[in-house]
Amino acid sequence: MAVCALAVASCTDGVKQAQLAAEMQRDSLNQIIEQKENEITDMMTTFSDIEEGFREITEAQSRVTLAKQGEGTNSAQRIRENMQFIQSTMKQNKELINKLKQQVREGSVKSEQLKKIVENLTQQMEEKDRQLEALRAELDKKDIHIAELDEQVADLNSNVADLTEETNQKSQTINQQDKQLNTAWFVFGTKKELKEQKILSDGEVLRSNFNKEYFTKIDIRVDKEIKLYSKSAKILTSHPSGAYTLQRDANKQYVLRITDPQLFWSTSKYLVVQVN
Repeated sequence: MAVCALAVASCTDGVKQAQLAAEMQRDSLNQIIEQKENEITDMMTTFSDIEEGFREITEAQSRVTLAKQGEGTNSAQRIRENMQFIQSTMKQNKELINKLKQQVREGSVKSEQLKKIVENLTQQMEEKDRQLEALRAELDKKDIHIAELDEQVADLNSNVADLTEETNQKSQTINQQDKQLNTAWFVFGTKKELKEQKILSDGEVLRSNFNKEYFTKIDIRVDKEIKLYSKSAKILTSHPSGAYTLQRDANKQYVLRITDPQLFWSTSKYLVVQVN
């Protein structure tokens, strides 16, 4: 009976521990879901504010177009007021676009669609700026010069140019980082050849100052098959066995086929194969 009681107690403790572990996992998952939901809500709010800003700018442009068809002091005053409103709203939208860019860049929600949305909004801002310049040129012809906006418009042009340059620079940086993340190197050779290049030394691989120039650089997204041109092949570096196969071709020579590139290169971006 004592043994049975101990067994029951042990089983009970095991069940409680399993339940506790499941609850912790569930709480952790709920936190992740809640975080993502909050980030998405914040981004959608920012996006809605930007869209509303563009709508108000378009309406103000229409009011200016109607007003410039009229004559007199009242008409010129309405134009100035609407132009000032457009300028202010455009600055606000620029700040909101920068905020949205930061949310996309630093948030846990990663999506190419979100990046495209930010790019589209930036293009809309640039288009609105061109429309504003054209509108000001028309007003100048009617001697309705918005002198108090000159400095603000110049600042806007500079800000838009800076925003475009910043986007281009970050795009280049991301492309470069992406290229580096997907770059790997491989080499195959006889034991003697590998020793001569210090790739193999005292039975260890890549431990000394080995010759990196002897390796071939590849893009792991593209290069998934490596012909070894040998009937004997031994992989010396560490790579998950489930991520590749070694098969013979029609000439009985080995070909390395990488079935899961991300997993295969996760342990090392260098591949060393000893052949005879």
